[in-house]
Amino acid sequence: MAKKTLKDRDIELAEKLNHAFIRLKKEIGKVIIGQEDVIEQIFIALLCGGHCLIIGVPGLAKTLMVKTVAKAIDLKFSRIQFTPDLMPADITGTDILEEDPETGKRHFRFVKGPIFANIILADEINRTPPKTQSALLEAMQEHQVSASGRTYTLDLPFLVLATQNPIEQEGTYPLPEAQLDRFLLNILIDYPSKAEEEEMVERTTSLEEEEPEAVLKAKDILQFQEIVRKVPLPESIVSYATDLVRLTRPNESNLRYIKEWVRWGASPRGTQHLLLSAKARALLYGRYIPDREDIRELAKPVLRHRIITSFAAEAEGIKPDAVIEKVVGDVK
Repeated sequence: MAKKTLKDRDIELAEKLNHAFIRLKKEIGKVIIGQEDVIEQIFIALLCGGHCLIIGVPGLAKTLMVKTVAKAIDLKFSRIQFTPDLMPADITGTDILEEDPETGKRHFRFVKGPIFANIILADEINRTPPKTQSALLEAMQEHQVSASGRTYTLDLPFLVLATQNPIEQEGTYPLPEAQLDRFLLNILIDYPSKAEEEEMVERTTSLEEEEPEAVLKAKDILQFQEIVRKVPLPESIVSYATDLVRLTRPNESNLRYIKEWVRWGASPRGTQHLLLSAKARALLYGRYIPDREDIRELAKPVLRHRIITSFAAEAEGIKPDAVIEKVVGDVK
């Protein structure tokens, strides 16, 4: 497995990806100040064909960031504001009755909903009932929409960025753990530094407005997704990632704090997503094989929503990130 290498054509595409990522950050930087880790993780999810759950308080430019990424990659963008009265048809689309003016015959025509785009911002996904959440999750998993007994295929690439507000939980419908596990990454957006905030305020309170130029097209992303899958995985990296994930499970871990702080650890899907994300990150930085640093850097966004802490951990204020950090330090 470790002896496999990329072919010459694949290496050319990998180099193109590395250069495109540098340009992409520059173009997005015209609009978004800082948040380089967040931009990197969103792009990793896109390269892996996965989806992101973004956690951040209001006012941190989550919507603007996603719109800017879509413009820089020349992809169709759609924003869906989730509310308690949102129905599945409001997302997927619905049939409308039309009459042919010449024949007078009536027929149903399917009108596509906002889910038919390349990048979907599902704003405050936990504010809508489970029935509507499940309509979005079918599209995420199957890349298709079922409506009125028919199936409609979504255009690729397809990326869902679902947001949640961590400080306002009244009137919400939290995503079950099984649904959370469908997201490739859980990205936390924090407040900007003082210097970043000052630059942001100066830029947004003036008449100057910059627009990012399109760096990539949809066909480029599809090619890059194929290259990510071709990146070889050394046996040592597979073993390292597997050991790390297995150590988060209380019934398999020999770490005392895991048995005390964790009720359920990450599933095998966590291992798959960790290694796939590591492949994409390696390519972004001009490397053709992932290393342990890629695993360590991605451990939190990949695993934080897959670990369920115990009541003891909650009482002590222990969050999943703290558990992951200790496990990363203890894995051999």
